[in-house]
Amino acid sequence: MAEIITMPRMTDSMEQGNVVAWMKKVGDKVESGDVLAEVETDKATMELNSYKDGTLLYIGVESGNVNIGDILAIIGKPGEDISALINSKPSSNTFETKKEETVEVPSTSTPISAPIATSDDGDRLKASPLAKSIALESGVDLSKLVGSGEQGRIVKRDVEQYLQSNTAQSSASAPAVSNSIAGDYTETPVSQMRKVIAKRLSESKFTAPHFYLTIEINMDKAMEMRQKINEVAPVKVSYNDMVIKGCSIALKAHPVINSSWMGTSIRTNHQINIGVAVAIEDGLMVPVVRNADQKSLSAINTEVKSLAAKAKERKLQPDEMTGNTFTISNLGMFDIDEFTAIINPPDACIMAVGSIQAKPIIKDNQVVPGNIMKVTLSCDHRVVDGASGAQFLQTFKSLLEEPFKLLV
Repeated sequence: MAEIITMPRMTDSMEQGNVVAWMKKVGDKVESGDVLAEVETDKATMELNSYKDGTLLYIGVESGNVNIGDILAIIGKPGEDISALINSKPSSNTFETKKEETVEVPSTSTPISAPIATSDDGDRLKASPLAKSIALESGVDLSKLVGSGEQGRIVKRDVEQYLQSNTAQSSASAPAVSNSIAGDYTETPVSQMRKVIAKRLSESKFTAPHFYLTIEINMDKAMEMRQKINEVAPVKVSYNDMVIKGCSIALKAHPVINSSWMGTSIRTNHQINIGVAVAIEDGLMVPVVRNADQKSLSAINTEVKSLAAKAKERKLQPDEMTGNTFTISNLGMFDIDEFTAIINPPDACIMAVGSIQAKPIIKDNQVVPGNIMKVTLSCDHRVVDGASGAQFLQTFKSLLEEPFKLLV
């Protein structure tokens, strides 16, 4: 019997999937475990595997965005009638409420009713409230539209298609009036990843009350130790590895920084899993180094390199991007002196790391050359107080200024 394959929820925060490419075409034989398509989620491009044996009889969406639960494909026996399955599976637009609504407001206000659309002969038109709202805002006469919903009901996509059609016709018949010169800009569709980055960081910034603490660290001894390690070690250690290791030890000493706001409780995490922000073409990914406090500098280096390479190829798996308890964003390689970062939920803090700058410093009452690195800790004030954040930074500073402690 033929079976519908729908868009699954492939990550915890996924709302839509973007079909990038199909590995099978209609008529191909499919076995359980075969890759049907590549789907871009909010975090990575992932393979969609079949869980059924048979023949690919139908592809619902060749490419583009698909809501979770919408039809992707149908697999069954060759020649099997699947028309009933196609018709029985509603698209995302048909989930709009079927009631002709009146919007109720408190009795102290004037009641507001959704506009009732009628055709030229006076008959009432069937249209969803969302379609009516869009039509009202756009000045569209619903009597001019033919509905594609159930029993000829006008739905959102009908109004949008009408608007797009009219826009295209207007563009073809009249020159556009604009203050911009043709070729002055390029518009790029927003990727699933960028949508989720925008949503999550906006929620973080406007929900979590941020405050910031900045400290300067003398990196002279850290630079000396790194040079000595790299002279003998098969794996070359970076300053970022030292920052990760230092953070992990400091988090162990200050568990409140390794916490999460849960709404009705504060979760103190027992594992120290550090997210490392990696810039990629479409935005930012945060692979996670788990139990960083238990790993050596060389082990951290090897793991970070592997995760960063996967991130840039969009091959990270969900378990490699979840479970972070603290995040580090390092822009030192771009010669950025200092900056502030937005907290990466569900963490209570994120550390922004700047570059190492050669500066004059005072040592033993004399001005001498030194190498200074600034770090800024962004804290969620619902979880972390100023004193707690400051104590964490003091511990972190002491570890990098006496870096042999990182090896103990």
